[in-house]
Amino acid sequence: MEDEHDAATCGCVYLVGAGPGDPELLTLKAARLIESAEAVVYDHLVSQAVLKLIPPTARRVYAGKEAGNHALPQHEINRLLVELASEGLRVVRLKGGDPFIFGRGGEEMQAVQAAGLHCEIIPGITAAAGAGATSGIPLTHREHAQTLVFATGHLKDDTVDLDWEALARPNQTVVIYMGLGALDIICRELAAHGLPACTPAAVIHGATTAEQRSVYSTLGKLPAAVLEAGLRPPALIIIGDVVTIGRNALQSACTLAGQGIAAMQ
Repeated sequence: MEDEHDAATCGCVYLVGAGPGDPELLTLKAARLIESAEAVVYDHLVSQAVLKLIPPTARRVYAGKEAGNHALPQHEINRLLVELASEGLRVVRLKGGDPFIFGRGGEEMQAVQAAGLHCEIIPGITAAAGAGATSGIPLTHREHAQTLVFATGHLKDDTVDLDWEALARPNQTVVIYMGLGALDIICRELAAHGLPACTPAAVIHGATTAEQRSVYSTLGKLPAAVLEAGLRPPALIIIGDVVTIGRNALQSACTLAGQGIAAMQ
């Protein structure tokens, strides 16, 4: 792989993980690339604190995706990245969390490489890791969860047709990204496929930011608890016995000042 200096002189796309929101959780490399970018294409989930690191001279393009509102379709984002890099610019594609965990980073990398351009991936702390850390929920635990599963609650065809039997297995932690809009379906299907309704579950909104709010409940009661609390995306669903550890240790394990508990059912 060509070195960073040579890549920059002929145009390059850096797919940079911006982490879950707290700018102090950026990698050193991510921060350096953002601060030296000539063009930045950024997502909806990139926090304002991270965006402040972009130099005023850089060209900025918002390419955020919210439910039912996409600033740019994915194929247009791919085309834009290729066009900017073809101009010889040092392009940072800034993505919330990690580019390769439900961030469409793979599709964008393939598009850039297919155009014969250099593409480098800079990993970021994924939202699940951030939410677990600031909620005191260990995503794995020798006594409770020997398996950790990440799933998306929003598929490409807008269905929620997941591998329910696999997700309902015991002794594991399930983290579902982008699933808040389908929370009723997710909880119902997991229960229908054998996961007890009393299984501890939580929804974490705005993990690692000052807006973080948490709802702790059980699989059977979680939709009603979230509705009562009025939680909105972005939010993660965490299901499994490890949630109880986070709930019991909430006061001592939380590391973010100003975090609130919306509900404890």
